[in-house]
Formats: sequence, structure tokens, C-alpha cells
Amino acid sequence: MEKIMAVYDVDPAYARRFADVTNQKERVPFDVIPFTSMEALQEYGKKHKIEILLISSTVPREQAEAIGAGSVVTLAEGEIVKSVDSYPSVYKYQAADSLIREVIGCYCESPEEAGLVVRGRKARILGIYSPIGRCLKTSLALTLGQQLARDGKVLYLGLDAFAGFSRLIGNSCKNDLSDVLYFFRQGDLTVMRLRSIVYTWQEMDYLPPVRYPEDLEQMTGEETGKLLEKLALEMGYEYLVVDVGRPGGSLLPILGACDIVYMPVKEDGISAARLEELDEYLEMVERPDIQEKIRRVKLPYHNDFGRRETYLEQLLWGQLGDYVRQLLKGVPWR
Repeated sequence: MEKIMAVYDVDPAYARRFADVTNQKERVPFDVIPFTSMEALQEYGKKHKIEILLISSTVPREQAEAIGAGSVVTLAEGEIVKSVDSYPSVYKYQAADSLIREVIGCYCESPEEAGLVVRGRKARILGIYSPIGRCLKTSLALTLGQQLARDGKVLYLGLDAFAGFSRLIGNSCKNDLSDVLYFFRQGDLTVMRLRSIVYTWQEMDYLPPVRYPEDLEQMTGEETGKLLEKLALEMGYEYLVVDVGRPGGSLLPILGACDIVYMPVKEDGISAARLEELDEYLEMVERPDIQEKIRRVKLPYHNDFGRRETYLEQLLWGQLGDYVRQLLKGVPWR
């Protein structure tokens, strides 16, 4: 049974629009119910448990308290001024995605927040890694994520510093992978916390890359591997697409956590030498399991990417997108 988020605003149309938009989003773990009068809200609160009450800041505090909701967040129409005895507030006039992300963030800070875990089939982890530079590794990861998201729940994350992803999306993100790493190391990463950090591009959920390279460097390979396992097991996704990049710590636990590793390759002498060294290393450390997961792929190189503003769409519908669709046809678990 879904938890209830009740929404009341002095503008009835606002509450209805917000509920309509939010209820269409699969990753929002609440059933959002709009109320156009305080009387209707009060009657509903007497008979049902309201987990979050999102209510106009013009409503007196004692009236909001009387509803008996687990958490209360107010809708502010202007500058948000915090005081000791005030409820947390969010700015009313912003995109629904941003607003719901802030509301869930406020909910996570409340002592009543439950550590929700979504149990089901463990997500498949697709790693994209190569010891070779300039091989379209990140482009492949982004294309895989977009294609899989067309018929499944996907979370994309990159373990690279200065990934440039936010610039491609054109979105300035308040939270990112650094926050996920922090909560994970504190043992406090829940579904609710993750959903207050996750953003969405088209149909694909993604975690913005870290702000500071030091955040990745402080994570050991073992920690990162365990983080991927937790995301796959508890967060309700079908696929995790991981642009492995050059993370801190050992690569082995990260690649070991993946179900499959796509490795873009090139045919020049230096690239061949690097691949040979990787093979020798995996044999030396006795990790045949990782060797079996690796699928070497020679990607189509082309010059039709065009403008940066439409780069992601061009990936999906260009030559690389066609290549990825053929590649996924050979995956047994799809």
C-alpha cells in the first residue's frame, strides 16, 4: 500500500496540477492526493494516515498540526525564512521534479522517516569500462542507459571525475553522487534518500557525478562494489548502468559486482598493449569470473554528433544507438 502525501493550497488548481503530474512519476513512493478545502483535508486525516502533508504556508501552524500527519512541509510563495519552530519549507513555484525532490529530502530529515527497502528482483548491473582512452566509453554508457530505459527502470551513474554530464543535460543539480557516497558510508542510504537525490533525463534516472574528485578517491574499491550491490538489491531498479571510469581504489570489486562489462576497444598498437596488460593482470590475480563477464566491443566511429545541446538524443538515434540495439539483442536476460 502506497504512503499518502496530502496536498493543500489556497489555489485549488495548484494542488490538482501538482498531484496529476506527480502521480504519473513511477519513482515517487507516495500516492499524492489533492485537497481543495481544509474541511475535506481534516475529515480525511481523521480516517487515514497521512505520511506527508504539503500545505500552504498561509495556513496557521495549529491547523496544520491538527491534521496529524507524520511530516509537514509548507509551500512558500516567496523567500524561505527558517526559524526554530517552523516547518521545513519548499519554494512553491518551481518544476514539479525539483519540488518533489526537496519534499522527499525534508521527509528524510524527519525522525519518523522509515528505512524503506524495495525488495524484488535484483537489478542487472552493466559496467562500461576500458583501459583505453578516447574510445567512446561514456557515449556507450549513455546510449545503453537511454535504450534500456525505454522499457525498464534504469539508474545511470558515472564513476569519473569531471564527467561533463551535467553540462550535457543542461541541468544544475543541487545533490549528486557525493551525497550518495556520504549517506552510504554513514549507513544511512535508504530508498527515500536516494529518490531525493536522483534526477531524470527523458525516461532514464541518473545520479549526477561527484562535485569533487576527492570524494571518489576516498572510496575504496570494496566500498564502491558494495554500494553498487546495495543499489541493485534495494532500490527498485531493473538495470544499473555504470560508467566505471577511473574510480578510487581497486577496480576488481567494482567489475566483480557487474553482471556484464562492456569494454570498448581500438586496434592501434598502444590500445592492444593495454588490453594485453589487463588480461595478464586478471590472470595474475586469478579473477576468471571477471574475464568471463567482459564483452569487447568495437564501436562505430562517426562525425554526426553535431551540437552539444542535442548530443544525448543524437547518441540514441544515430549509428551508436543502432549498434547498441543490436548489441542488446544478444543479451540472454532481456
